Order: sequence, then C-alpha cells, then structure tokens
Amino acid sequence: LNQGLAANTVRRRCGRVKQFFKAAVRRKLIDSNPFADIRCNVTSNKARFVFISREHAEKVIEACPDSQWRTLFVLARYGGLRCPSETLNLRWQDIDWHNQRMTVRSPKTEHHAGRESRQVPIFPELLPHLEEAFELADEGDEFVITRYRSQDANLRTQLQKIIRRAGLEVWQKPWQNLRSSRETELVETFPVHVAAAWLGNTEAVANKH
Repeated sequence: LNQGLAANTVRRRCGRVKQFFKAAVRRKLIDSNPFADIRCNVTSNKARFVFISREHAEKVIEACPDSQWRTLFVLARYGGLRCPSETLNLRWQDIDWHNQRMTVRSPKTEHHAGRESRQVPIFPELLPHLEEAFELADEGDEFVITRYRSQDANLRTQLQKIIRRAGLEVWQKPWQNLRSSRETELVETFPVHVAAAWLGNTEAVANKH
C-alpha cells in the first residue's frame, strides 16, 4: 500500500486510520485498535532543507516574468512569508510605508490566541519590489498579489520553471526553503525569539531552520 509514497505520507495516512479506529473503540464498536502500535509520528527530513543563497535568489528574481512574480518570490525569500497562504492574503492596507512594516495575516496560526497576525519589517531587500508592485497596481486593488488567487493555481510548478530559466537546479520544497533561508539569515543577526516572531513560528522551529 505504501509503494511509491514517502515515509511521512504513510505515517500521516496511518495516523488518520489510527484516529478512526480509536473513535470506534471509544464508541464500543470494536474491542481494540489494530493500529494502536503503529508509529505515526511525522519526522523531518533534514536532506530536504536547502539554503538558497542571495546570489541564486537574485538570479531567480531576474528570471521572473513580471512584477507579480518578483513580489511573490521576494515576499518568501526576503520577507519570510508562507506561500501561498500569507503572500496571497497580503493587502495594501497591511503595508505601513511610514514605519516600514507590514501586517501579515496567517491562516496557519490564526486559531492560536494572539497569533492571528504578526508585524514584519519591510526589509531593504524587499522594499524596492513592493514599491514597484504598488506603482503598477490598478486603482482600487485590494491585494498586493492580484493573480493566482484560484485554488487551481500551481505556484510550485511555475516557480520550478522560473528556477530552471535562471539556469539553476530546482531545489526541494521550493517555497518552504525560501522562507527557511530567510530565517537562517535573520537568526545570525537578531535574537532567535525576534526572528521567530517575525516569521510566525516557534524558537524551536527557528533553530531547526
């Protein structure tokens, strides 16, 4: 049944089945859970973590077809935003040009009290691309990224094509590794709790990145 599937995929599926049978035991529909002793914990694969250097990032930026794509890319690489959930949720009203900060709303953490949104600096590497996107925006545009809002949009595949166009080998977990690369840089300069607050994760995750 697990032929061709990654180990973590198998664990996730077994975990769902394990929960199903656990509920059945609780309701006295069956006597025991046949999956009770199955290991279902998802483990991180360190081999999939790749640091995307600034040199390579700039090559990808140059290969991007337009401002929308450059903005998407730098929001992940230099802003540390999750893509697509946070990049597509970013609105122009969230951009505080005067204080050089932006409010990032996160669907992933909004169910935790006090973590519905976070303040992220508009870092110098990010600023010119945001300014360009603002200059090109149509009057009345609500979102910073106006395209790719359909659930069918496959940003991962399109990013892979751009990476190849830049003459680079496609790295694993393209969007996630852009974000983790930014966090790696930030913790070299700022306290880890500050970097974690900017990226919206825990200090343990920041240290792992």
